[in-house]
Amino acid sequence: MSAPNNPYDPVGVSALEPDAIQAAVDAALRDIAAASDLDALKSARLAHAGDRSPLALANREIGALPPAAKAEAGKRVGEARGAVRAALDERLADLELERDARVLVDEAVDVTLPTRRREPGARHPLTTLMERMCEVFIAMGYEVAEGPEAEAEWFNFDALNVPPDHPARTMQDTFFVGSADSGVVLRTQTSPIQLRAMLSRELPVYVVAPGRVFRTDELDATHTPVFHQIEGLAIDEGITMADLKGTLEHLAEAMFGSGVRVRLRPSYFPFTEPSAELDLECFVCRGASVGNPESPCRTCSSEGWIEWGGCGMVNPRVLRAAGIDTERYSGFAFGMGVERTLMFRHGVTDMRDMVEGDIRFSRAFGWEV
Repeated sequence: MSAPNNPYDPVGVSALEPDAIQAAVDAALRDIAAASDLDALKSARLAHAGDRSPLALANREIGALPPAAKAEAGKRVGEARGAVRAALDERLADLELERDARVLVDEAVDVTLPTRRREPGARHPLTTLMERMCEVFIAMGYEVAEGPEAEAEWFNFDALNVPPDHPARTMQDTFFVGSADSGVVLRTQTSPIQLRAMLSRELPVYVVAPGRVFRTDELDATHTPVFHQIEGLAIDEGITMADLKGTLEHLAEAMFGSGVRVRLRPSYFPFTEPSAELDLECFVCRGASVGNPESPCRTCSSEGWIEWGGCGMVNPRVLRAAGIDTERYSGFAFGMGVERTLMFRHGVTDMRDMVEGDIRFSRAFGWEV
């Protein structure tokens, strides 16, 4: 028979003695109060509230006590651990406030100081020039028309009175989409937009058609396979060559200054009859260099005039292709290169400068929008 159990005094367990518990609490409160930052507080938490802390080890000893002693020892240890947790939470809140206040000072940004920024780009002068030319016509009551860059041969050639054996329809001048038999080309001019305008709008028609066009030219100082044109079309009753000349004179003054003269020199285009080349009076020498070897002009080669574009009265065949009564309506059309206009206005000598994408070229024209 086993001997009777002897009473178990919790004082006999040194970790549960009141003095030992109080000493653990005092040490914990001292280290917590001394923690100067969150890292130091974390170390204090592990030392005094972690699984291997004195209070945690004392809490494990409670299970070895008889039932009569567990309540008192558990209360003593629980109050001690609660006091440590409360001190930790309070110190944590204080240190977080200090940290946040310090961050606001250390990481403050002076928004009044200039910052290093990547320099912004600039709008391309061809874009702004096309918009300015369109605005001239919008002020006269014209509409801006657009069309596809991949165009049917019928719109690009046939309906514009360009016969099948015309040199412009060979592979040397035209980009075909697919093959020469595909019937689809990259438009060689913005004239198809004019034809689409005649087919889709009620008469009278006044449109201006800016856009990108494509031809199989080699890239050099004066040519590029992708360039920009702006063309105009007016279809109404009683339209004459005088209306065409007055319109072009107004455009020339808007682009090159007041007083600049234009002249129409006889030429040939399949979609206009009669046709003319549009020449500008040299805006540098104003014709003074003609016959004057002592004052030559590099801009016009001392000829006094500069070729700008083509124009003429719309060929009746083109009007009939669009279903327009040629007995009642007539019209004029014109077109010029935007790159050429930019070269004239600003003295650009190499067309390659316009397509190389150098921001220094665009920035030289300012920040016009």
